[in-house]
Amino acid sequence: MTTNPIRVLMYAHGFAPLVGGVETYVMNLAQGLATRDAAPRLEVTLATQTPAGNFDDGALPFRVVRRPGMWTLAGLVRRADVVHLAGPAFLPMLLALLLRRKMVVEQHGYQAVCPNGLMLHQPTMTVCPGHFQAGHYLECVRCNTAEVGTARSLRLLLLTFPRLWMCRRAAVNAPISAHVQERTQLPRARVIYYGIPDGGMAAALPATMNGAAPCFAYVGRLVSEKGPVVLLHAAKRLHNEGRAFRVRFIGDGPERARLEKLIRESGLAGEVTITGFLGGNDLAAALEDVNAVVMPSLCEETAGLAAIEQMMRGRLVIVSDIGGLTEVVGEAGLKFAPGDADELAGCLRRVLDDPGVVASFGPQARRRALHKFHLQTMVDEHAQLYRNLTGGRA
Repeated sequence: MTTNPIRVLMYAHGFAPLVGGVETYVMNLAQGLATRDAAPRLEVTLATQTPAGNFDDGALPFRVVRRPGMWTLAGLVRRADVVHLAGPAFLPMLLALLLRRKMVVEQHGYQAVCPNGLMLHQPTMTVCPGHFQAGHYLECVRCNTAEVGTARSLRLLLLTFPRLWMCRRAAVNAPISAHVQERTQLPRARVIYYGIPDGGMAAALPATMNGAAPCFAYVGRLVSEKGPVVLLHAAKRLHNEGRAFRVRFIGDGPERARLEKLIRESGLAGEVTITGFLGGNDLAAALEDVNAVVMPSLCEETAGLAAIEQMMRGRLVIVSDIGGLTEVVGEAGLKFAPGDADELAGCLRRVLDDPGVVASFGPQARRRALHKFHLQTMVDEHAQLYRNLTGGRA
């Protein structure tokens, strides 16, 4: 008996050539599904609002439809057996429901239950207790007004109601961590962790061998909710103690100018550098002599793809004990209270005082990543999910 392929339409608002956590996840998943040599057979089409630029879509093993209009998108949805959304995008969800297609909504953020999608109370830069879910809608408006203005804040609030309504009618909601599942409380939820390719164990760290000062790195956008200033304050404490160390911020964003000013004012120019955004070989080169990657987030990270990537390379991660970061790292890294520069400084001192910490946590982190966050595991779990939804389409 010949089995027809399951036609999967993936929708991602952002896609290559854009670079980011969601874009990386979508690319890995789409490629893995399209090249998977096992039942069920899958035919993958990806729709996105991102223009191609100089990116070569023809080199990909799946079809890409860029910036489809409403009718084109409706045609793609109608032809699909399963519509997989990388986040609760409004129009594709509406079309999938109207055309009665099996809909899987990947919950990689909190957009279904939070107007700003971060579960972050902007005025205080603290974790939101769940104002929208508790019906405290005026507080939601106040929360985002300083950031985007009253009119747009009200619009964000109003759009959250139909977005949540549609997510509750999805065939499956797929949060990327148990933490997201607990926070969103959506029905028919199945946790599927991010998966990444096995890039192999990182080479021996030169800083532990040639006497260079140990190096700590921050990798990601320079935005306030990611807590880069917390790392800077911790570095200042080590500087005041006369410690030998280096801190490298790899990334760019709206907080860069503020960080550069604080570096100058704190006398940290000799220890702290900002590289700007790096990718590919440049990023790999910048991480070669890094002893540990620090993720000092103030917001509840949904998973922490950067942490997973470094764990897969067998590198020590030092993270805020918050949200999905806590779940992803488990006991395979060092943790500190969110926003607590003193506790973070204590973690950094531990590495400076005992280089064996890096050697002991690195292999442990890699074992955990291989077990829970391998690319093939993520691909196979999605393929099985589609098969369950469609009955295999024999």
